[in-house]
Amino acid sequence: MDITDVMVIGAGQAGLSSAYFLRRFGLDTVVLDAEEGPGGAWRHRSPSLTMDKIHSIFDLPGVRQEDHQDGAAPAREAVPAYYGAYERAIGLDVLRPVRVAAVERGPGERLLVSTSRGDWSARAVVNATGTWTRPHWPYYPGGAGFLGRQIHYAAYRGPAEFAGQRVAVVGGGASAMHVLSELAGVASGTLWTTRREPVWRDDEFGEVERRDAVALVEQRVRQGLPPQSVVSVTGLGSTPVIRAAREKGVLNRLPMFSRITPDGLTWPDGRHERVDAIVWATGFRSALDHLAPLKLREPGGGIKVDGTQAVREPRLQLVGYGPSASTIGANRAGRAAALNVRRLLADRTLLSA
Repeated sequence: MDITDVMVIGAGQAGLSSAYFLRRFGLDTVVLDAEEGPGGAWRHRSPSLTMDKIHSIFDLPGVRQEDHQDGAAPAREAVPAYYGAYERAIGLDVLRPVRVAAVERGPGERLLVSTSRGDWSARAVVNATGTWTRPHWPYYPGGAGFLGRQIHYAAYRGPAEFAGQRVAVVGGGASAMHVLSELAGVASGTLWTTRREPVWRDDEFGEVERRDAVALVEQRVRQGLPPQSVVSVTGLGSTPVIRAAREKGVLNRLPMFSRITPDGLTWPDGRHERVDAIVWATGFRSALDHLAPLKLREPGGGIKVDGTQAVREPRLQLVGYGPSASTIGANRAGRAAALNVRRLLADRTLLSA
């Protein structure tokens, strides 16, 4: 069994940020990643999602991005290139591809991490596994009998495959905006449905607003409730994608349907719309199955977290969870997690001295 001070699981933005600060604090740190190469979830984005369409990619700590990026470059290429350059610049040797099967309490003061490439013993674990591998696909009556095509946003690869079709897009976040903006003029028609009326914001979404949004999401995880997405708190700002969708006239929101039929969607008032395809832009859930042996779930269904520290297991830090699941809070969470780990290990070292 290999031994380390700290194990970081996941090498997306939150994981890399955590590793940067942990190493600055002088802690022996091993980073595992399930992907074949750098980039985390960005490696799997649609080729049509270009850099000029995304909110923004925050600089990782210590190494800035190139000042002049090609806006037409696919994000699935540009962001992994930046992350890969970052790993090289800070001398971080990420072990990949490595899949973590379980994290459990071991003897003494350590956590045991079982992986596809052997077992590890760590004094602390920083979990940064994100959400991309857990797409949320809500159930609606009749879904199994739909004769058209249904995909989740995780499998969306651009508008060309829906040419000439009538497509329903379900969801009220940035992913839905991306799909709608691209389908206009390619699909024969679109329907957009959401559970709640979207909240549009035209004001500047600066640093103060970002921190306020993160704090609101953090309130839920402190109570042990499943985290909401940051966009559910921030609303939808005036991004290039949203402006394009608005200009193309596709932001005509309908309430949620009650049933899926073989050829379309039916609403409670009897309205029926025929569609050829449904794109579920309904978000993701945290990929935490490997933490099940730690028994961290609260009655409310979530994991109670104080900042980034799991309340039921102080040796575990959760980054990329709840308030740090978006690019807004990931860097700050990485530093907070590293500080928590340094404090924890220093206290335990003093106690054992």
